[in-house]
Order: sequence, then structure tokens, then C-alpha cells
Amino acid sequence: MIRHWGRKPGERVDTVTPIHWREAVPGDTSALSLLGGATFLTSFAHDHPGPALLAHIRTAHAESYYRAALDEPTQLLLIGETPLGAPVGYAMLTPPDLPVPTTERDDVEIKRIYLLGPWQGGGRGDQLMDLLADHARQRGAERMLLAVYPQNDRARRFYARHGFHEIGETTFMVGDMPFRDLIYARTL
Repeated sequence: MIRHWGRKPGERVDTVTPIHWREAVPGDTSALSLLGGATFLTSFAHDHPGPALLAHIRTAHAESYYRAALDEPTQLLLIGETPLGAPVGYAMLTPPDLPVPTTERDDVEIKRIYLLGPWQGGGRGDQLMDLLADHARQRGAERMLLAVYPQNDRARRFYARHGFHEIGETTFMVGDMPFRDLIYARTL
């Protein structure tokens, strides 16, 4: 019997349950891979073809991808955990790699920012965005960039609330399928 400790499966977690954010370490590659695959599948299964989606997850969210990212000193991965140590979210800050004018000295890219569905809300995303902005400023960045799927209205509203605005677009490959993404920027 599965016990849900007072809540139904899929129900949002209360707003007082904290997420502890820390820098990811090499021992987190399995958790990052699982989080990456789960959050990407949950976010895009409604309108991305299954084979392309699964091919993307197998490569872009493989443990080897996160292992290489953690070995790269210019990249930062944050992992969020419950008080019991269960991983529920992550974010990735990297040098910019988008088709807009950038400088590595002044710009950083939020490559990934995800929370599992029940952990969204209650200011948790705001907390994570504030942490990323603090890390970007510590690196001397003056601007944060990111790419977002145009049909992801919830994410676009979240980014707008945090001062991001559209500055361009790019093509994001999911397996062998191209998808249009918008490029957003926020001055720090």
C-alpha cells in the first residue's frame, strides 16, 4: 500500500514545505538525469511526438550529459531537495549559446530550470530564479538569457514576471524534430 501522507497523488504540495537548494556534485548525476527526463516529458508530452521526445531525453538528459556539465567549471547546476532529500527540481546556468549577440563576460544563459509539477507554486520558482540571478551577479554577469517554447504560456508568464523580454528566436531540436523557441533576456 502506498501512503501519501495526507495528500492525493498529483495534488500540489503545501506552500510551507521548503526546497533546499544546493550546488550539484558528481554524485547527483543520476538524480539530475531522472529529474531532467521526468520534467521534460511532463512539460512537452502533450504536443511533441513520442519517438522524438524519448530520443531527446535519452541523450540530452543522460547521466553522461550531466557528468560532463558538472566537470565544466563555467557551468553551474543547482539541485533542489525536500527536507527528506528527495530531488524535486534543478537549474543550469551556462555561458551563452544562443543565436543573439552576447559576450561571455556579460551574459549567462539559464539552460534549464524545472520543478516537478507538485512542487510548482508557493514561491518556489521565484526562490530559484532569485538564486540564479544571485549566482549570475557573482560571476559578473549583467544579463541572463534563456530560450522558451512559445506554447509554454505558464513559463512565459513566469519569465515576464521576473523581468525577461523577448529578443529573438531559435530552433530547438527534440530528437530529429525542430521546434521554434523564443529567446528572452533580463538585465541584472
